Amino acid sequence: MEIFVSAVLSELSTRSINFFISRSSKPTTLEVEDRLRRVLLRAQVIVDEAMGRHITNQAMLLQLDMLRCAMYRGYYVLDTFRYQSHDKEDAKDQVVSHSSSLSKVNSLKGFCFSSRKTQILEQLQELFDYLSSMIHDMEELVAFLTSYPRLYCHPYSMHLLLGNCMYGRQMEAALVVNFLLQTQPHGAEELEVLPIVGPGKVGKSTLVAHVCKDERIRDRFSQILFLSGGGFTDDELATFGEGCAVKHNNRVSDSNKDERLLVVVELVGDINEDSWSRLYSASKRCLPSGSKIIVTSRSDKIVKFGTTRALTLKYLSHEAYWYFFKTLTFGSIDPEMHPRLAHLAMEIAKMLNGSFNGANVTSGLLRDNFDIHYWSKVLTFLRGFIQKSLSKFGEHPFDLLNQNRPARLGRIAKPSEDFMVSYQYQCSSEEEFPKIRIQDIMYGSVKPNGNVEVLVWKSRIPPYYSYVCNCKIIELKTTAAKRKRSMKNGVALC
Repeated sequence: MEIFVSAVLSELSTRSINFFISRSSKPTTLEVEDRLRRVLLRAQVIVDEAMGRHITNQAMLLQLDMLRCAMYRGYYVLDTFRYQSHDKEDAKDQVVSHSSSLSKVNSLKGFCFSSRKTQILEQLQELFDYLSSMIHDMEELVAFLTSYPRLYCHPYSMHLLLGNCMYGRQMEAALVVNFLLQTQPHGAEELEVLPIVGPGKVGKSTLVAHVCKDERIRDRFSQILFLSGGGFTDDELATFGEGCAVKHNNRVSDSNKDERLLVVVELVGDINEDSWSRLYSASKRCLPSGSKIIVTSRSDKIVKFGTTRALTLKYLSHEAYWYFFKTLTFGSIDPEMHPRLAHLAMEIAKMLNGSFNGANVTSGLLRDNFDIHYWSKVLTFLRGFIQKSLSKFGEHPFDLLNQNRPARLGRIAKPSEDFMVSYQYQCSSEEEFPKIRIQDIMYGSVKPNGNVEVLVWKSRIPPYYSYVCNCKIIELKTTAAKRKRSMKNGVALC
């Protein structure tokens, strides 16, 4: 018996010692957070430096794209961990009638909060290990990075860069440039076509405009032509060159037989095989040898028309979108100095559902009204009319706007009024745009009469579009009719 007890006590002692050693060697939450923050800064240095350089190596671009995605995810999880405590502050505002119920609810919330905290802590550690390993594997890339020429110098504040450049499409832009710079085999008669597909407002036109602005592309092609349409009739194709808008003209002498043209075809709606065949035949007949075509469309049916692998654009991940929105919203202000505002900004970003126009409009509005009460009001307002749209129409209003479908939006100053956006379009920088802005109606007190054209956003990057929508104020009818009560002998009868 004594031997058995001794053995049991010895085993318990060993387990206790191992437990305390494992607990003492396990990093604390603050340590993991600090480690991840430092490795994220290292990743950001590499990504920011790479953004400003002409990188031609496809493997390097792929590696940088993986690092960029991991960095966005790291910042998203880190910010979620930092600001999650404010969820508990929001919960304190809720009223619970019975004290017993309050105790149960608080204990449940405490358990959920603790469980969520543990889960995020594990994610922090995993991200730290992943990023550390990735940066270690990129030592050769960092060494070669300085050998590539600079595109531009970074401004002091990152929000100035993100507000004036194409965000999140460096990998895609490099792939398009690589396609355009490739030389066809001598004597090849095939006209090379690159399809670019993606949903509305994903950035297809912006991507093409940035590629066409590249000096290497402008030196390669004597002219860059833009053609927009759908069916392309025989009369239109008969004057193929005349129907194109010239975006770049660097004509060489007529005697130069290596003169090349780049044609960008922006399709409106679907195009059938017969229409495409006629367009392609007209292009081969009119374009010099070595010319190329980029065709963009929302429909993936154009993929089969390409002579090379199609490029598919998708909306930004919510981690990348949060990085973009946070940088624009806070500008040169450190979000860590305003954790409550950062938490509200994170919730507002979720409401915008990845909309670029929404990010630009809302971030400017919040930056101009740097007040916690105003930000809380904006968040409550967005949640309200978005939830109403989801319950009534079954779709997010910003998804409807991206698809250029009618959408119903709310007004923060007049809850009794909505406004309907019936259609949208974009106009070039040379065209006039409306003076009334959508934020003046949505967040201000401007109330136009009838159908009016409203400026949604004026882009500061190529192709410098002004995005315009047609909208109309709608008076909301009272759904709850007043109950009529009859009086009998001075007593109200229900």
